Amino acid sequence: MRDILGPLLLAASALLLAGCKGVDHQPTSTTSTMSSRQASPADEQGQLVRQGRAIFDETPRYAPSYTGAKITCGDCHIHSGTEPYAAPMVDLAGLFPMYSKRARRVISLEDRIQECFTRSENGRPLPPHSREMQALVAYIESLSRDEVNGQPYKGRGLVKLVALTGNAMKGKRAYASQCAGCHAADGAGFPPAMPAVWGPASYNDGAGINRPENMAAFLFHNMPQNHPGTLTAQQSFDIAAFLHTMPRPKFNEAYKGY
Repeated sequence: MRDILGPLLLAASALLLAGCKGVDHQPTSTTSTMSSRQASPADEQGQLVRQGRAIFDETPRYAPSYTGAKITCGDCHIHSGTEPYAAPMVDLAGLFPMYSKRARRVISLEDRIQECFTRSENGRPLPPHSREMQALVAYIESLSRDEVNGQPYKGRGLVKLVALTGNAMKGKRAYASQCAGCHAADGAGFPPAMPAVWGPASYNDGAGINRPENMAAFLFHNMPQNHPGTLTAQQSFDIAAFLHTMPRPKFNEAYKGY
């Protein structure tokens, strides 16, 4: 038996070694299939969401062809669009289509994104079927919770204040003491960390944030960034009045449909 088993074991070992060498030099069909596998719909959607957040957080960097200002979506929609009282994107997608007083028509989510690019970004509209548009829509939709789809999120919009009359001169002094450290004495900011609030790199005069009542509400709830909530309502209106007097780009009337 020993004489018979010896050669059999040697033959089996040789076959095993030959098989291992074959794996080294010739990938199995499973390996070949995995390497050529196409991205699944879930993978593609995940990539779109990640790209959308990147554009949202660093708009001039990731959508440079469509931006004129050095402002990101996240400068007004704080914490990647999730901060209450800073026009959050959470649960927003389900509210569209909706009627827009500014456009005087029912608009889609894509239309609303175009408003931001032509006004707050002082840029031009994204091509409707562009990768950038698809990515931003995918990201905003990812912030919607299925169980409350279409329901207002707490802190929706800017949550307006009771209207006050702002004093631009007082606002200038308040800006110097409360805002200039981050946005610079000349309003140019320190992009991309801190946005410009006037001048050529700022939002244009057609932006919603250029309305003093909107700016005041934003300031009251969110600024100064290192001590939010410390401005009084009157100080917020004063600073908003001052910012409203400062030079900024003109809105391109060719985009008035947005």
